[in-house]
Amino acid sequence: MIIPVILAGGSGTRLWPLSRELYPKQLLPLAGEETMLQATVERARQVPAIAEPIVVCTEDHRFMVAEQLRAIGGKAMVLIEPLGRDTAPAVAAAALGAMAEGGDPLLLVLPADHVIADPAAFTAAVQAGSLLAESGQLVTFGIVPCRPETGYGYIQKGERLGAESPEAGFRVARFVEKPDVVTAEQYLAEGYLWNSGMFLFRASRFLAELAEFEPEMNICVKGAYAARRQDFDFIRLGREEFSRCPAKSLDYAVMERTQAAAVIPLDCGWSDVGSWAALWEIGSRDAAGNILHGNVLARDVRDCYVHAAGRLVAVVGVHDHVIVETADAVLVAHKDKAQEVKAIVQQLKAEKRSEAVLHRRVYRPWGSYECIDHGERFQVKRIEVKPGASLSLQRHYHRAEHWVVVKGAAEVTNGERTFLVSENESTYIPVGVTHRLRNPGNIPLEMVEVQSGSYLGEDDIERFDDVYGREQTQG
Repeated sequence: MIIPVILAGGSGTRLWPLSRELYPKQLLPLAGEETMLQATVERARQVPAIAEPIVVCTEDHRFMVAEQLRAIGGKAMVLIEPLGRDTAPAVAAAALGAMAEGGDPLLLVLPADHVIADPAAFTAAVQAGSLLAESGQLVTFGIVPCRPETGYGYIQKGERLGAESPEAGFRVARFVEKPDVVTAEQYLAEGYLWNSGMFLFRASRFLAELAEFEPEMNICVKGAYAARRQDFDFIRLGREEFSRCPAKSLDYAVMERTQAAAVIPLDCGWSDVGSWAALWEIGSRDAAGNILHGNVLARDVRDCYVHAAGRLVAVVGVHDHVIVETADAVLVAHKDKAQEVKAIVQQLKAEKRSEAVLHRRVYRPWGSYECIDHGERFQVKRIEVKPGASLSLQRHYHRAEHWVVVKGAAEVTNGERTFLVSENESTYIPVGVTHRLRNPGNIPLEMVEVQSGSYLGEDDIERFDDVYGREQTQG
């Protein structure tokens, strides 16, 4: 049996402004109708003898991950990392989860943000790799390169393993870091492979290697897993124990040190979609080399990626550029500089600007809200609550709220009273009064919230009860 381990953490900063810290690229439909997470799960399902996946994600993304998994059916174990510690601890926790009921399956480790154009080639490579993993090898998949890429690490092949066939695999001679262009050209000529970050190995074998090379990490992960607790459909690892884990990638912790590393060459139209330029390269372009999404008008435009999320975007006389419009930010960059978008995100974070973290529309387990206007001492939001969903029982110390229902009906707790507010009706929540909003109906509840007060930050909240187990964050 093979269990996919889907790594769904990460923030995808190079794909800002579509990808944000609280809504990263793996949760977006960037290369098709499905999100990248959904496409990864569906691709793994094509492998024979595959089981339901283990998905590792963060606290902030857990409800969106669960909703996307629910939309494509099937079941999954969802492990919540209390904080980021890179891929080795995440995979170790998943290995413990996979062995929890006494089994010792093969683990197919897949980042949730990769694109693979040829799923059949991927499936064939996994089947070939499973033979090596069954024999105790720790298998990685090396992408057959199509250019001298400086943005990826490389793998040098050693001697061939097993039968004389391309699928048999090779010993790993060495892993090498991202090269300069001259070295990348040399690697290309010498048959090196790109390091994909995808792996296949037996759970117990990986844990044994981890215990040898990273004993402290092994102890911390085991402690965090032992301290786990069930939270709805999620498994929360112990925060205190997991926080003591060294932060290391699976490559650094194990693969570059083990004597059992093997590599399967894989030619499948792979991309990690690490930049807007990479997304342009894998997309379907028109006769002028453009990829145009949304409401776009283009004249004398060539080899560009233009994405309009809402407004009309008109582009004239532009070549080799990326232009991305969202409700609260616009990116214009030359494709050659696409990797430097990460520096913009770092600047936004340094200036504590919300555009690095949130979209204008923010998703919560109960629905979503969108800020549509704000000024000194006021803010206006459009709120949508899913049928049967409820915000937390809470109060604010610095703001009052006016709620106007525009669609559906709201069950409102306002101090000691609980009552219904129907369409075209409103209610007022004074400063400091305990309140709650619930949608008792079977259609989405839509309402407008007008906040007024001396401080309107999302951290002005005291929670008394929350069905989603959240702490001091927006209701």
